[in-house]
Amino acid sequence: MLPKEMRSRPRVRATTIAVAAAIGITTLVHAAPPEDVPADCRAQVLYALRVLEPAFAGKARRAAPGGKGTIEFAIASYAPPRLHPVEEGALPKARAAGRCPADMAMVGSRFCVDKYEGSIVEKLADGTTRPHSPYHTPSPAEGIVYVARNGPGVVPQAYISAAQAQGACREAGKRLCHPVEWRAACGGSEGFAYPYGPSRVQGKCHDSGVAPMLVLHAATMKRGWGREELNDPRNNQLEGSVARTGASPECVNDLGAYDMVGNLHEWTADPNGTFQGGYWLDTSQHGDGCAYRTVAHGFEYRDYSTGFRCCAEVESSSAP
Repeated sequence: MLPKEMRSRPRVRATTIAVAAAIGITTLVHAAPPEDVPADCRAQVLYALRVLEPAFAGKARRAAPGGKGTIEFAIASYAPPRLHPVEEGALPKARAAGRCPADMAMVGSRFCVDKYEGSIVEKLADGTTRPHSPYHTPSPAEGIVYVARNGPGVVPQAYISAAQAQGACREAGKRLCHPVEWRAACGGSEGFAYPYGPSRVQGKCHDSGVAPMLVLHAATMKRGWGREELNDPRNNQLEGSVARTGASPECVNDLGAYDMVGNLHEWTADPNGTFQGGYWLDTSQHGDGCAYRTVAHGFEYRDYSTGFRCCAEVESSSAP
């Protein structure tokens, strides 16, 4: 059975199906063989393509829509072997005039996205703030709320769940990005498969490094790693693990958003649990680059690889 949002939406347009067919929707990579992938998984991919269409409608692009090297091609080249519902969300309508805060980039006049992966500060009952360690999960404490921040040269917050990230974005007057918004932002105005262009160039983003679980927790690998090992603060303090924001200066799109592929997974607003973009050890196992998506964990899940960035509505240009 299709996810509820797919059942309640109009059928996929013929143009979307044509694009998917042209780029080989049945040639699935990093998943089960095409004949073994359920029809509802393929339908989910088609739906993801459909909701993304408005992002580039009517725009001249260097690569033909759906052509090799585009975000559409990357999305259509992967389908999960088992269905996990994803609430894609919808792209806001474009605004003729508007602006984004200084720490955010404008995406097609539709919405704003943080330029860097998120960090958090602790806001106390008296309104003052203090730093929070990016190596520790934000834990509930009386009189403390967590507020999202983003900027260059800081260690981004890992060890965070989607629910915690959502709360931190809300406290900053922002929100988590919808999955479709995140993808529309990642490839920039050209809609590339990677922030910097149509094909992967190893090292442009932080897409390789040390494997903390093998370095620190090899002894417990056979029995299976649990929450304690996966959230060990030491994991991201190893050299070659998480990098500071903007440390890969070429991992940026033409909108000015950094690190959308690699470094940390980034949670989205899908209440079923979806993070995108990969992290420093994997940017292709669940789709390539900007199409990368993990749907195996719930909204409360967290580990050393999970981070976030916020989105926001476009502000009126007349705002003070």
